[in-house]
Amino acid sequence: MLTYVLRRLLYSIPVLVVSSFLIFAFVATTTDPLETVKMQPNVNPTSIALVERQNHLNQPVIVRYGYWVRDAFTNSFGRTILGDRPILPDLVSRFWVTMQLIIAAQILSLLVAVVVGVYSAIRQYSLFDYASTTLTFLGLAVPVFWLGLILQIVFTTIFVKWHVRIFYTSGLNSVAPGHGFHFFLDRIQHLVLPVITLTTITIATFSRFMRDSMLEVVNADYVRTARAKGLMERRVIIRHALRNALIPLVTLASLSFGTFFGGTVITETIYGLPGMGRYFIDALNGGETYVIMAWLMVTSALIVLFNLVGDILLGVLDPKIRLD
Repeated sequence: MLTYVLRRLLYSIPVLVVSSFLIFAFVATTTDPLETVKMQPNVNPTSIALVERQNHLNQPVIVRYGYWVRDAFTNSFGRTILGDRPILPDLVSRFWVTMQLIIAAQILSLLVAVVVGVYSAIRQYSLFDYASTTLTFLGLAVPVFWLGLILQIVFTTIFVKWHVRIFYTSGLNSVAPGHGFHFFLDRIQHLVLPVITLTTITIATFSRFMRDSMLEVVNADYVRTARAKGLMERRVIIRHALRNALIPLVTLASLSFGTFFGGTVITETIYGLPGMGRYFIDALNGGETYVIMAWLMVTSALIVLFNLVGDILLGVLDPKIRLD
């Protein structure tokens, strides 16, 4: 197992290097961080030239990439071009905001998908199975941005008409969130709607995979043997069928981490959350090449890490899978 993990980590290094250069070349050749400044009539061209020299914007792409690599390892991803702000503190603060959203969304997606998928499989063609299948198709068809806007309208209307605050429709905290339990409750009220928006499509996908996987194993020979031994049906389902049925879902969940990160771009923009997704949009609109690269490298590293975690979990769930 240790050899496998080390080998995967070594393989990921050239992948990250090649992807970082390709991304940097694409971003550097398609965006100009000084475009807005250059359009202003009272800006001194000498000042613009000075900023370009300081940030190596007048150099070829390969040279600029070399400076970025140096800053990434020695200067914590460097500083923004226009505001001259250090990138790492903003990146870290926004990263933890996004991780709260993603972790809550991933846990909710897996829990709901496992319960719905297992029950639909053991009650195949029942009313619950038909209802969950219909809701699954609706969840896959609903656009994320549309669902977010509809939820905002619904809960804003409830607050305006009945003066009942169930969930907040924007921001991460209230002006005075309080401390302890009150702060925790306030944070949950702010995150519920973004989590629902982010997980709708994922729950629909995960539950369908779980149902199909459970149907494949629920009538397998080893499951029938467990029933023939006189084991309780609940023990047969949980102890014998569920463990093998989780294998495809674990693979899908580990691969979908990048989808969650991409979904936060839309979700955080709709709900005004100061997370990584909104940070990326602001950097993209401002042409901040170094900020975009920092965001993309963190995202790429996390995707590689969670794929590795998924492979390790597969080895735990199925001992027949050799990881050495």
